[in-house]
Amino acid sequence: MQALPVLLIIAGVCYDLLTPPPFTAVPFFTVAPLVAAPLSTFANTLRTGVVSVAALSLLHIRGDFDVGAATEVATAAAVAVLALVINRLVRRSDQRLASAREIAEAAQRAVLPEPAERIGGLDVAARYEAAQADAFIGGDLYAVQDTPHGVRLVVGDVRGKGMGAVAAVAVLIGAFREAAEQEATLEAVAQRLERALVREAARRGSIEIFEGFTTAVLAEIPHADAVVRLVHRGHPGPLLLYCDGSLDTLKAEDPALPLGMGELGPWPDRSQEVPFPGGATLLFYTDGVTEARDRHGVFFDPADCLAGRTFRGPRALLATLVEEVVRHTGVGGATDDMALLAVRRP
Repeated sequence: MQALPVLLIIAGVCYDLLTPPPFTAVPFFTVAPLVAAPLSTFANTLRTGVVSVAALSLLHIRGDFDVGAATEVATAAAVAVLALVINRLVRRSDQRLASAREIAEAAQRAVLPEPAERIGGLDVAARYEAAQADAFIGGDLYAVQDTPHGVRLVVGDVRGKGMGAVAAVAVLIGAFREAAEQEATLEAVAQRLERALVREAARRGSIEIFEGFTTAVLAEIPHADAVVRLVHRGHPGPLLLYCDGSLDTLKAEDPALPLGMGELGPWPDRSQEVPFPGGATLLFYTDGVTEARDRHGVFFDPADCLAGRTFRGPRALLATLVEEVVRHTGVGGATDDMALLAVRRP
């Protein structure tokens, strides 16, 4: 693309030399700086404009430099000046976009920081994939924390998009950080998140007080026991991948309503405990993974994709999963954000 303006000027010269006088090559010389404007620097755009005007002038000097020729040269010069203005506007817009991206990245690191690679003796990796181009954070969330009760974590998906969903993510992660340290049971942590989300919906005072909810799964991995305790709140169950390539889907034995829907009726949280042996990896994900569809409308199945495969570590597992989702969805890509969290017991 950077060479296109030069090719247009060359094409214009050849066209003018090889065609009868009534035919004009002005479009080639006017388009060249316009093409350079969004693709090149200000200096390159200026050089392209100068070369275009000079080439057109020299071609006319070979023949009769009449009023028509002067008009064509003036037109090319005016378009070259316009190209410089466009270049300035595009560069300024790029600077604003770069600044917005930096702010978005900073917001993501503040609201949804990437966990350490080693927490409480466990290998940890997390990844956030936004469906929208140039977006860095949305309504998906994850958090991992080492506590006196073991390593506790949460993965969830806030209903909705935009800043409201981001605000809910911040509230939930803040509540989880505090509750994970203070509460003796995982069920009590879930109830703290429930109350925090209800308070946030009431504070906003909008329709979200009736419709707002968050699907989530909470986990607790004790320091001494090779088990994991889970509380499901309407969220896809995690996968437990063993070191021999086999896996289990940890579906909810006692599912409860999503967070924020407690007013619909009492539904006590009950944790389930399953073995978590050495070498095994827990994979948590949001519904951006399971709702990814190919061009035939077939949903992606992470269990079917990962069965029989082994990975060097949590990061390799997440990288492979993202690649498989992208391959499954094809050109259109995923339509929803994906939050991924993998925890391996060495």
